[in-house]
Amino acid sequence: MDPVTAVAAASVALVAKGALESAAQEAGRAGWAGGARLLERLRARFRGDHAAEAALEGVTRAPDDEGALAHLERLLAAHMLRDHAFEAELRRVVAEAEAARTKGSQVSAGVIKNATVFNEKVEIQGDWNIS
Repeated sequence: MDPVTAVAAASVALVAKGALESAAQEAGRAGWAGGARLLERLRARFRGDHAAEAALEGVTRAPDDEGALAHLERLLAAHMLRDHAFEAELRRVVAEAEAARTKGSQVSAGVIKNATVFNEKVEIQGDWNIS
């Protein structure tokens, strides 16, 4: 996948994630608050481009619609190829989102629940996701 397509795909994924969180009333609890900013930035960027506006609206209405996601991704990549400053801006947004995602998932093994760990066995219960 070429770099522009990768950034477009990541941006579309962030828009879809933001739409899902908003629909589930979780936007206030999200670890990264840039989803709403990204959505508003894309709305401003697409203003006047009726096909792009409709594609963005389609993803916000149905963020799990694979066809809508792919269509928005293609239109977003086209905008990025025409405007390198816009492409750089989206790269920064994607990098910021990735940093926020990994920041919240790091665990310091030195202190867990105020107990010092000396390379002994640590048991974890509950939901635990590692990517």
